[in-house]
Amino acid sequence: AGLLDRVLDVLPAGGDLPLFDLAPSNPTEESVLAAHARYREQSCDGVVGLGGGSSMDLAKAVALLAGSGGPLGRFDPLIGGAKLIVDVAPIVAIPTTAGTGSEVSVGFVIVMKDGRKLTFASPRLIPSVAICDPDLTLALPPLLTAATGMDAITHCIEAVLSPVVNPPAEGIAYDGLHRAWRSIEAAVGDGSDRAARWNMMMASTEGALAFVKGLGAVHAMSHAAGRLSDLRLHHGTLNAVILPTILRYNAGTSDEKYTRLAQAMGLPAGTDLADAIATRNVALGLPRGLRDMGIRESMVGDLARHALADLSTRTNPRPIDADAYASLFRAAF
Repeated sequence: AGLLDRVLDVLPAGGDLPLFDLAPSNPTEESVLAAHARYREQSCDGVVGLGGGSSMDLAKAVALLAGSGGPLGRFDPLIGGAKLIVDVAPIVAIPTTAGTGSEVSVGFVIVMKDGRKLTFASPRLIPSVAICDPDLTLALPPLLTAATGMDAITHCIEAVLSPVVNPPAEGIAYDGLHRAWRSIEAAVGDGSDRAARWNMMMASTEGALAFVKGLGAVHAMSHAAGRLSDLRLHHGTLNAVILPTILRYNAGTSDEKYTRLAQAMGLPAGTDLADAIATRNVALGLPRGLRDMGIRESMVGDLARHALADLSTRTNPRPIDADAYASLFRAAF
């Protein structure tokens, strides 16, 4: 509430503006429809997304419905829906975490009514304005700082490993990884460290700029698990826990990229990337595996099917099928 008041106080209307503050931790189609109804009732002409990735993704979804109509599912890029995105209401994005980079990204993720967690993507979904002030993250608790920071690190790593050719995006990803890896422990250990917060905010933005190349199996698995409404799992925490398993699976697809990733992280030659990530997770106080987060063997088949159908599977550097996903979920336990 303190951050919201700070933003409302500087607006010309004196803060007397329509407000929707019911964004769930993983935004749902129902929450999008409720927010869009509020948008229409108040005759709004744009959206300000203030908060973490969930709030900004919800804002993007509302702006899409406001500009191009519904239903939301018709814009699924896996069925060619991106070309139907013809207009989007103006979006101002103000991140209060350093991880998702939604303030500059081409997409957003929503849990649909049928249980799927869909990624929607189009250049039209990039916010008109992004206000990235690291001071807005100073009060972020240590565990959330760690989880969102590992989200940014995962974005940078998966963007590099994507087989899509885009050297400028890879350069941005390497720089973002360098900043985040050297700053995340300081930001978690001392939330008032402005230099660490600045570098984490920059890394978050860079990660999202870079993943225009696409992501990979980490995000496919994270999206599959993040749709489980009874567990309400945090996206960044899932990415952190799953990342070592996928780095081992993808090893050998590009030794040069793995070497350059290690160099960006300042690791000694020959260091195992997956082991380095797992060790850092422990140091940051994050869970050691999916079992600690409530994932059970009985869920694996369903999770594997949803991961296989995820957009991010298409840009994983190593081919992957449902059986492989099932094995990977078990390996991440």
